[in-house]
Amino acid sequence: MLLNTLLLALRSIRRNLMRSFLTILGIVIGVSAVITMVTLGNGATLAIQNQISGLGTNLLQVRPGQRMGPGGGTGAPAFKDTDADVIAQQIGGILAVAPEARAAATAVVGGRNWTTSVIGSTNAWLETGNWTVRTGRVFTDAELRAGAAVCLIGETVRRELFGTADAVGGQLRVKAFSCEVVGVLASKGQGAFGNDQDDTVLVPLRTLQRRVTGNTRVNTLLVSMKDGSDPERVKASLTQLLRELRKLSDSDEDNFNVLDTKQLADTLSGTTKVLTTLLGAVAAVSLLVGGIGIMNIMLVSVTERTREIGLRLAIGALEREVLLQFLIEAVVLAALGGLIGIVLATGASLALSGLMGVPYLFNPGVNLLSFLFSAGIGVVFGYFPARRAARMDPIDALRHE
Repeated sequence: MLLNTLLLALRSIRRNLMRSFLTILGIVIGVSAVITMVTLGNGATLAIQNQISGLGTNLLQVRPGQRMGPGGGTGAPAFKDTDADVIAQQIGGILAVAPEARAAATAVVGGRNWTTSVIGSTNAWLETGNWTVRTGRVFTDAELRAGAAVCLIGETVRRELFGTADAVGGQLRVKAFSCEVVGVLASKGQGAFGNDQDDTVLVPLRTLQRRVTGNTRVNTLLVSMKDGSDPERVKASLTQLLRELRKLSDSDEDNFNVLDTKQLADTLSGTTKVLTTLLGAVAAVSLLVGGIGIMNIMLVSVTERTREIGLRLAIGALEREVLLQFLIEAVVLAALGGLIGIVLATGASLALSGLMGVPYLFNPGVNLLSFLFSAGIGVVFGYFPARRAARMDPIDALRHE
């Protein structure tokens, strides 16, 4: 009986293909919108997590001032390069500590010039930031101590200044001094805040202080923790040690701030997930609109087929059989709309993921849930028309013109 009822429902849908398509259009749009929004949101969340993890593994960024952002370090004393050595020696669970100073400058090679960020630090900077040297080598201890005129460059700087030529061994001029390129860093791409991480020139800290900035200020301390270490314990120990190094009394507030990049990643990911849920919920409203459309068309169909219903009831069809026929017809319409919506959502998600530069993540749970929800819409909104058809009086139905 169930098979025959299903065949009757399909036959009825096929008789009015255009109307059936317009009926399920709301379901198609709703399902495709929900899946696309959730897929893009999950991809954006993963992209943010990857970009922030690119800053470094278990990384703490320590900066002068009581807060992050512009003006946050106003009046706060800078760090010393020796602070990094003290932290590495006295705090357990530390993998590497790198002092960092930055300056914007124009790099020149031959007739080409490029404005970039010049960073002064040690080889530990590469370890804290998960950097690898693609070609060439890192700085030697003698170069770091002497403040030698050597540098490592990012992929963007290499492309803009050296083109297809081999950069290692070449000379690059920054302001009034020339440095030898001893290595090229592997590309890391866009950062978590939209910056180009490969647009950088790394020189020994003393080289930057003597030849670029003219001072001994250290703007940031990068502290990379070992896997399995307790971040809260390390942060507490780091805060206490820095207060001692900066000679702060118990009544003084911290004149530095510690940023845990893992917490930043969790915060941004949580925000993205909330926005994804909100967009998915808004898109799901169109599913309800599609369900109302199905109920409307099913009511029209019941009215059009009144004599057919009366004839079936008159020759012995049970009420539950008539109810099942129209209910299955509504469910088939909704489920068909769900399947088409899934196909469209997959294509749209692939296209938009490539356009937005976020990874495509196929989520079988979201696809299955959307399909089941669309079928459920058919049951909910198809029940009233089906019940109306099943409760018709056969004599009145046969009299219907």
